[in-house]
Amino acid sequence: MASINSYEDLKGFLESKNGLRMAHIYKPSMLLTVIRAGGKTTKQEIATDFLLRDTKQIDYYTTKIVHPMPGIRLVRDGLVSNDRDSYELIGPISTLTDTQRLEIETILEGRIGDYLETRYPFADSNNDAVPGSVRYQVLKRAAGRCEACGVTSKDTQIDVDHIVPPAQGGSNDISNLQALCRTCNAQKRDRDDTNFEKIHESYGVRSKDCPLCECKKKRVVAENELAFAIQDDYEVTSGHSLVIPKRHVEDYFELHAPERNAIEDLLQRRRESLMSSDRSITGFNVGSNSGISAGQTIMHVHMHLIPRRDGDVDDPRGGIWHVIPEKGNYLASQ
Repeated sequence: MASINSYEDLKGFLESKNGLRMAHIYKPSMLLTVIRAGGKTTKQEIATDFLLRDTKQIDYYTTKIVHPMPGIRLVRDGLVSNDRDSYELIGPISTLTDTQRLEIETILEGRIGDYLETRYPFADSNNDAVPGSVRYQVLKRAAGRCEACGVTSKDTQIDVDHIVPPAQGGSNDISNLQALCRTCNAQKRDRDDTNFEKIHESYGVRSKDCPLCECKKKRVVAENELAFAIQDDYEVTSGHSLVIPKRHVEDYFELHAPERNAIEDLLQRRRESLMSSDRSITGFNVGSNSGISAGQTIMHVHMHLIPRRDGDVDDPRGGIWHVIPEKGNYLASQ
């Protein structure tokens, strides 16, 4: 056993070929995984990192598995085409709507889960693959979004994760499962039992006394799962729009990360729509009033997207500084 009593001893041991002796990448890879996990992690996480770092394994799957096995068969089934090193969806599967794509993804996740459950029927119950039908329900409940950060399955793979990890006795019951993207799942590791399902349930909160919660569908000009956009009834300029979370929440700073992502998505989409339909638009003001002292009159978060045009005011410098009139011309004094 090496004598490591100080930081310098540790560095010397790890840097020396006579200290940390290696027949493979496993030793330094395992140490990196445990360090990056905060000092403690599971065998499964370590094994996963081994696979990600083992380029020979990746080369094997690339050359011996991908095309000779599933690739050539999916081409034959008319689902993908093959051009040397790439595959592309063809036919009906290449033109799915967002809703259809989510349904197809969850069906495929279910087939994978069912196969793993059948193949390893005698595994420790805490390590069983989540049954396909249960995976389907979890992913459907999350509407194709990570329940932590809100990223969609368009952008990254969404996994079914245990709230209470199997290593701590967690089961495969749907109440103990949540949808997380690969990044959030990796960062969470097996040390965290945060339940994002409760956050997901809160997205359904509405208030009957709120004019934005009760906004009529015909006013909606764009929407996604968590937010919608309408024309402002008292527009400052032509095209002035409001982007609003569907959940009843008063303050911008109380929004969940997926809601902020949803609002940003609609701001971008609404901006593109306005600019394509009105060539006179040359800029925008974007903002939200948070609190009565900031001018908020409807106590439901809403983002203003206000188109601007050259010459719509004599001197536009200062922009949002004009919320306090005498502050708006701060540049004039410089």
